Amino acid sequence: MSDVFTMKKWWKFVLPIVLAVGLAFWLTDRWKAWFVMPAEPPYFPSEIPERLLLTFADSTGTDRQVSWRCDTVLRPSYVELRSDDGTLQTYPAEGEIFRSRSGTGAYYVGRLNGLSPDRTYSYRVCTGGRMSGWHTFRTPAEEQSRFSFVYVGDIQDTLQGQTNRYLREAFRRHPEAEFLVGGGDWSERPSDNYWAETFRSIDSVGQSLPVMNITGNHDYLKGIPLQLERRFSLIYSYFLRSMEGKNQVFSLKYGDAEFFLLDTNREPNYLWAQRRWLEEKLKDSSARWKILVMHHPIHSIKSGANNLVQKWMFNDLIHKYRVDLVLQGHEHAYARLASTEEDGGKATPVYTISHCSPKQYRVDFDRPFDRIGIAGRYYQKVTVTPDTLFLSAYEAVTGELYDSLLLVKRPEGQPSRVVDAASHLPENMSFTPRPGKEKDADYAANIRRYMASHPEKTFRY
Repeated sequence: MSDVFTMKKWWKFVLPIVLAVGLAFWLTDRWKAWFVMPAEPPYFPSEIPERLLLTFADSTGTDRQVSWRCDTVLRPSYVELRSDDGTLQTYPAEGEIFRSRSGTGAYYVGRLNGLSPDRTYSYRVCTGGRMSGWHTFRTPAEEQSRFSFVYVGDIQDTLQGQTNRYLREAFRRHPEAEFLVGGGDWSERPSDNYWAETFRSIDSVGQSLPVMNITGNHDYLKGIPLQLERRFSLIYSYFLRSMEGKNQVFSLKYGDAEFFLLDTNREPNYLWAQRRWLEEKLKDSSARWKILVMHHPIHSIKSGANNLVQKWMFNDLIHKYRVDLVLQGHEHAYARLASTEEDGGKATPVYTISHCSPKQYRVDFDRPFDRIGIAGRYYQKVTVTPDTLFLSAYEAVTGELYDSLLLVKRPEGQPSRVVDAASHLPENMSFTPRPGKEKDADYAANIRRYMASHPEKTFRY
């Protein structure tokens, strides 16, 4: 009896210690995961201009900017521009030294203004007498009644250049696409080695087609408070003139559409400043189509409790000012949701979530999405005309059509009508549970229940 008593007494002291040690290890692990940046390997920029990126210069969509990096000290730099009629012009570039944790680089931005519509230009950059190769782009027509673009969500590429093949194939299939839009998290982390992989992903695309990307949570340094390195804006240089305080925001009028880019990673006080900026921009917008690009989904695929701050900040503005399309990333799956009208029809706004990352998130099948995809990597092509907006989602690896819908403009003051053109396409439910993994078995059971509850749909699994 005394031995039993002693054992119970011993456990009263030992158990709290064991629990405390376990909690300490868990907290240490989580602290490192959430707040500690991995070491950045030392790096040394090339003495030849590298990492060229073509972007928009301002909100009008007419001018262009080129950013690049070269060496570790500032040197006289410029952009040489040749039009298709043989005219040669030189544009000066502004330079800035950026010092990260493990290296220093000189970054440059050259603005190409006064461009003529519907014309092909070739350009190269020069720093300290050293030239890049030539690259070519084309400006849009003056009266742009129809245009297309490609949207790509999270990349976070650890695929050693495979994403570059996906993107080049996407633009080969859709040569009419005029620019590339990103939903943030194109880099795994803000370290030079990951930036190198990002540029490898967009190589040959980002030098010839304007790129418009937003910030994702992986673009920020880990820690409290949140910090975004200056080189993000030096690379995506349209932010240099458009920031709202410390908020990375940007708007672009292109044809009959206007794009609004937000930074949803910030603390509530910063988001409130973005809300004021967005409302002002939406109120003043005369565009037929309004497209919002943000990282964190308003309607999460994981839980109704996710991204509530972003939802509270922006969703009422989306409805109030008749935003048509909301392009989102962050959650690594495919999802699409439109508003339901009283007669059961669908209307704008349309919310989409998409990614092109090797990572996959598990979805909550109780969330009210019109279409989902739990596996695969995707990109979206959007075609805009005065009266219609056509969105098609493709599987990046195979190029197969995965989703399709048409938005049709109604009279002023009414939401656009949404026509689902993908009812014949199977939803991707591919999932292979690992033997002996209870969570995998539960998820597989949820998939089966979802499929059984939607007899009107077809599935691939």
